[in-house]
Amino acid sequence: MTIKRRKFLASGLAAAAGVVAAPALVKAESKKTYKFKMTCAYPGGAPFYSTGPGSAQDFVKRVEKMSGGRIKIKFYAAGELIPALGGFDAVRQGTVDMNWGNAYFWAGKSFAAQYFTAVPFGMDALAMNAWLSQGGGQELWDEVYKPFGLKALAVGNTGMQMTGWFRKPIKTIKDFDGLRMRIPGLAGKVYQKVGVSVKLLPGGEIFPALQRGVIDAAEFVGPFQDRKLGLMNAAKHYYATGWHEPSNVSELLMNKEMWESLPADLQGVIENAAAACNQTSFDWCTANNAEALEDLVTNHGVKVDTLSDEIVETLRKLTFETLDELTAKDPLAKKVHDHYFAFKEKADKWLVSSEAVVLNKKL
Repeated sequence: MTIKRRKFLASGLAAAAGVVAAPALVKAESKKTYKFKMTCAYPGGAPFYSTGPGSAQDFVKRVEKMSGGRIKIKFYAAGELIPALGGFDAVRQGTVDMNWGNAYFWAGKSFAAQYFTAVPFGMDALAMNAWLSQGGGQELWDEVYKPFGLKALAVGNTGMQMTGWFRKPIKTIKDFDGLRMRIPGLAGKVYQKVGVSVKLLPGGEIFPALQRGVIDAAEFVGPFQDRKLGLMNAAKHYYATGWHEPSNVSELLMNKEMWESLPADLQGVIENAAAACNQTSFDWCTANNAEALEDLVTNHGVKVDTLSDEIVETLRKLTFETLDELTAKDPLAKKVHDHYFAFKEKADKWLVSSEAVVLNKKL
């Protein structure tokens, strides 16, 4: 009995020693800090993107606070460390750890990347967030970026954008023929089919080009951002709807090796800070666009109108012709395309049933 009792006590002490040792290891791990560099595709003062609620700099603060200072991120605006659109290669090569921008900037690397920012006649912000978070979109995003050694998360959404600013009224589809317009992404390819001469200009060059008549029309984001650029002083015809970008996702692009080196709790910090910025930025846009649109009409003489049904239906037809042509050449893009629009079809049925009523729309 004495021998057994001694063995039992010895084993208990050993177990207790193990229990004491484990927290010591955890405590040591919790003291490790990580310092990262994050670049941005937008200027330092750009609201929504670089500064303000839900922006890149807001994300940096949230991560440091949520991690208890274990993650510190140094923010670099466009051009400070790398060119504005150099994020993909810089993160891939490990020159920087993260980049804040939009996935459709990397369409030249992978056509499928565009589906994780905006697709003409695609999903709105509600459906897009649902697809990425719960519908398999994130897993497809991971698959698209895996060959490049990259990991991405959604960190913002502008919501529905505007068609853009026009120096002259747009009444029929023929009014686009010969128009010189600043328009990026897939929408530019669609506009080209109706005779638009597409111009790719960074945000800072849009106003002077429109004011001097170098271009006849321009698309940027929405009322608040467009007012910030002063576009209402260069054109007075402002059209909806944002068929070309029903929502627009901001992307946190990370070096996958860096991401996988983080302990699970810090990965969770980044994921939750990203999710918080994603929702906050959308809320910010919704609130500020409402005020800005009213101001543009009331105080700046802007004429807000909607594209005619004839124009919208023509653009819709040309959009899906264009998407079919382009995805036919790329099996991965076709896989993402089919999954994206299958989810959209289901989401639309619910959103029409639920949202249309409160928006005073007929079912």
